[in-house]
Amino acid sequence: MGVGVPLLAACGGGTGASPSSGPTVGSGEKLGPASDIPVGGGRIYADQKIVVTQPTAGEFHGFSSICTHQGCPVTSVQDGTINCTCHGSRFSIQDGSVSNGPATQPLPTVKVTVAGGEVSTA
Repeated sequence: MGVGVPLLAACGGGTGASPSSGPTVGSGEKLGPASDIPVGGGRIYADQKIVVTQPTAGEFHGFSSICTHQGCPVTSVQDGTINCTCHGSRFSIQDGSVSNGPATQPLPTVKVTVAGGEVSTA
């Protein structure tokens, strides 16, 4: 007979999140008011698996909210970084690049637009 192999979902030995763990929205989906996204910070839309940041006034960027290290959801945006508390990875609110590992890949970009004071996927 075969030998069973246990699976570890959150702390496995892989080096990145699975491709299916990205955002769950289509183009043109409204996320919420732009006024909810602080300048120098961001907001996590957990249901859509998107984080939207506003590094400077009127400059909005969208990223997957799934950490590229092990696929955990990011948990906060503060002090200029998007933060994953699973293993301590931090990503720039400007471009999603890794500010602190163990992640080695940036957060994937999600195109967003602001029209009429509302943030939507592009």
